[in-house]
Amino acid sequence: MTLTQTLPAALQREPVIESNPLGLDGIEFIEYTTRRPQALGQVLEDMGFQPVARHRSREVLLYRQGNMNVVINAHTGSVAGGPHLGEQPEIAAIALRVRDASEAYRQVLARGAWGVPAQVEVMELNIPAIHGVGSSRIYFVDRYREFSIYDVDFVPIPGVNPKPPALQGLHWFGLVQYIGNDRMNDWVEFYCELFSFTELPDEQRFGILPKGHILQSPCRSFYLQLIEPEVFVIESSERFARLGLGAPDVPAAVQALAARGVAFQTDLQGEAPARHPERGALTRTWLGSVSFELVHDEAGR
Repeated sequence: MTLTQTLPAALQREPVIESNPLGLDGIEFIEYTTRRPQALGQVLEDMGFQPVARHRSREVLLYRQGNMNVVINAHTGSVAGGPHLGEQPEIAAIALRVRDASEAYRQVLARGAWGVPAQVEVMELNIPAIHGVGSSRIYFVDRYREFSIYDVDFVPIPGVNPKPPALQGLHWFGLVQYIGNDRMNDWVEFYCELFSFTELPDEQRFGILPKGHILQSPCRSFYLQLIEPEVFVIESSERFARLGLGAPDVPAAVQALAARGVAFQTDLQGEAPARHPERGALTRTWLGSVSFELVHDEAGR
């Protein structure tokens, strides 16, 4: 489900005074859906992620490095009522860490979000979710410290380090979201009203692709970059496009990833350099849709 041209009336209420009413505390996991899980898994391994656990009842694999979790969902049951499993991987969901998942879910529904009906099988956790951009979902997770959601739904892979260290201090920096024509105000309001994101001034930019609008999470641990299509593009799909990874030392991270076979773009159709030693670097695109942007950021999340 996508946003309508105007947001629900509930989103027109007065702004929330509290700076972080949901107790947002960063990103718990990013979920990709794909019919080619092994190919996507190899991409993640090249980027420093390691497979650490399998879902108990679904074709779902958990990859991790440092405090970053990525889920590859190839379960055929995901097609009905959920993201499409295509040849090209899609960022199908983002899970947000919150103080109380049930309360966060209640609050965003009260402010106009669209809830996703739960489809929980035996011995699975019920993780509340709402509709995000395109066919994506936004989950709310409050079990992420000593006891996590993976302790219930996943089985560790034998002989694998469950907490592989982050390569060169890589950590979540944010996501890039493509939006439709004349939709910037809608999406800014969506994230600011539901989650209390704040819009950064135009002069405050990160990385090497300074387009669109930047929104900062209320916990100040990650960002969303909203990008409209070029002026000559009549229509484009709205979706999460790529992940941003923070790196304390971009050149060192580029060197370490290059040693693992990761290729980086040297230019971006003449628009801007796609690799800047101080600010960031952009990987090539795998499988037609998967890419990562490294962004200089010294504060690990």
